[in-house]
Parts: sequence; C-alpha cells; structure tokens
Amino acid sequence: MAGIQETPKANRVHIGIFGRRNAGKSSLFNKLTKQNAALVSETPGTTTDPVYKAMEILPLGPVMIIDTAGIDDVGDLGKLRVGKTKEAMTKTDLAIVVLDAAESLTDFETTLFKEFKELGTEVILAVNKVDSSEYSDERIKRLVDLTGLEVLPISTLTGSGMTELMDAIVKLAPRAFEDPPLLRDLLKPGDTVILCVPVDTGAPKGRLILPQVQAIRDALDAGASVIVAKENEIENQLANLKKPPALAITDSQAFAKANQTVGKEIPLTSFSILMARQKGDLVTLAEGAEIIDQLKPGDKVLIAEACTHRCQAEDIGRIKIPKMLQKRIGGKLDFTWYTGNSFPEDVAPYKLVIHCGACMLTRRAMLQRQRQCREAGIPMVNYGVTLAKLTGVLDRAMIPVKDALTR
Repeated sequence: MAGIQETPKANRVHIGIFGRRNAGKSSLFNKLTKQNAALVSETPGTTTDPVYKAMEILPLGPVMIIDTAGIDDVGDLGKLRVGKTKEAMTKTDLAIVVLDAAESLTDFETTLFKEFKELGTEVILAVNKVDSSEYSDERIKRLVDLTGLEVLPISTLTGSGMTELMDAIVKLAPRAFEDPPLLRDLLKPGDTVILCVPVDTGAPKGRLILPQVQAIRDALDAGASVIVAKENEIENQLANLKKPPALAITDSQAFAKANQTVGKEIPLTSFSILMARQKGDLVTLAEGAEIIDQLKPGDKVLIAEACTHRCQAEDIGRIKIPKMLQKRIGGKLDFTWYTGNSFPEDVAPYKLVIHCGACMLTRRAMLQRQRQCREAGIPMVNYGVTLAKLTGVLDRAMIPVKDALTR
C-alpha cells in the first residue's frame, strides 16, 4: 500500500549532483540520502548510469536525488556516461556541482555553470574534502566572486558543512517546482467531471494509468465529483445526470467515440492534452499538428515514449498512431522510436516529433525537449494532439483549455 501513496517521480524536485570524477559526488549522494546507494571508490569513473533516490527533505517536501558520472569521463564508454549525465541535466531543478578542495575550477565546471544557466537551473557549488585540503574563507569568497553562485565548503567524510548545504537546498530549490494544475483550475466546487477510460489490451491489469489517477485527484482537490466509465457506458452515465457535467475527459484513443457521445454543449478534452498543458507548452504542440497534413510517404517521424513497456496489439505509439498516420497520407512513413530517458541529440533529420503525454517526465525535461525541437525547426506534437487532429476533434478538444492557457 505504501507504493500507492508515493509521490510520482516526475512530480518531485530533482536535485542533481555533478562534477568531475572523484570529486566526491557519490559520497555526497550517500550523505544526502543517508544510504550507501551509490558505489564509492578511489578509482575514477565508478558511477556509470545516473543513480536516482526518492526521499523527503523537510520543509521542501518530496525530492529526487541524482548521482551522475564524471563530466570529465574519457574513452568510448566514458562518452556514453557523459551522455547520460547530459540527459540528467535536462531534468534537474537544482544542481550541486562538486569541486575537490585541492583542485581549481576548470572548463568542465565553467561549462556546467553555462549550460545550467541556459537551462534556467539553480546551482550550488560544493567545495568538498575540506577536511584534507587547505582552504580558506578567502578562497570561498573568490569562488563566489568568480561564479556568482552559492559556494559552500563541505566534507562528506566528517559531515562538515552538510547542515549549511541542506539549508541552501531548501532555500534555492524552486518554490514553483510543482507542475501546474492538471485540471483543477478548469473546475469549481460542486462541478461534475466524467472520465472516459477504455479498458483494452493496452490497459494495465487491475489499475488505472497515472494521468487518470492524477485527474481524479485533481478534480477532488477542486471540490468536484468524478464519474469514471468505459466508453460504451458514457452515454448511460450522462443520461443519469440531472445536469450536464462541467467537463468530459477521454482517453485519446476513444476520441472519435467520445465526440459522438458527448453533446457539443459539454466541454470535451483528453488526458493527454491536459498532460501536455501541465508538462509542456501546449500551444506549440497544437501548432505542430499542422505539419501532419504536409507529411509525405518516406518522411522520417520520431515517436518518443517517456516510459518503457512491452508493446501490445493496440499500442498507441507503436501501432495505432503509425497506422492512422499512414492511412491519412496514403503511404509508408519512416518511424524511429525512442523510449525512457533517451532522446536524440539531433532531431533535424525528422519531419515531425510525436511525444507521449510525458507523465513520467518532469516539466523541465519536457520543455527542454520542446526547446530542442524548436531550435532545430522541427515541429513537435504529442499523442493526444495527434489523435485529436486525426479524428477531426482538435479544435473542440482545445476549447476547454484555451482560456487557461492565457492566464
């Protein structure tokens, strides 16, 4: 039961630990998490893939601590590790850059500072190993003057400076890290919301998917009542209501059916469109749908899924969307799939990027992916926008959220 109550990974403040090899990143990770979750060794390059640990830091709340590989890693394997570290940077809300007290700042650190500034990420510079190296308040002041950052002397061996570091984390971690509302700003107390939830082979056994659960909770937080039904029961549920619901939300795969069943006087949208509004820039995603009418056989299309799962017969990203797109254009498209944290460094070869609802990504990570596509001049849409476009209901699906987009 404890797992049911856990804050989803994507809804936690992400605190990343970065720096060169052997600066003490993993030791700091273990100190912060109070567990030996990361392997510590005097051998450079011990950390490979980023290590994640969910925990609570009061009064901040639920956080995700990330230990990363050294940004100065070398060799073919080292380049892969650095690539994973770069991925972690895009989802980090607060970065702790660790510097060995015996070392001076190098291009590795200054490049990190520059990239985090471009990402809009707060940074703390932690000068580690002060127990075994000479340092002075004057040196700390010089680092503050040089970087303009919060600079703290610490020792992961003795614990010196850890209280001050925790205080800095609480102070600098973004107060607005929590994602914007999913739908509660669209409702008022006493409203009724009806959710259309298909149960097909792609649905998880015995439970709802995360966006559906979050929609129920957000509606309850707004003081609204929620009705959940399969697509073939929506009509009966609507007939039983004394007054129409304030909002109807459908799984994108049931857009066509819901559009027919839910009267035009009832606002209708989808879980995926609401997720796109919460996690990213919905306006840009909706604008990207225009390119669908310009696709031609042979065009390269990237489909990005933030979670990993076994492909089912009715899989939305692997089967349904490709099939509908190719039927629309009358020919074959060249599809590439990326899953989990992976996303290509170069999106220029693609005519269109189609992203999932991003319920497993932080808002920062999703916005960075959109920014990357925008800078390359490649339109991006998400599953909900794509399916709404292909079923001819995009204009209707956007109406419930249009006013909120301008607030």
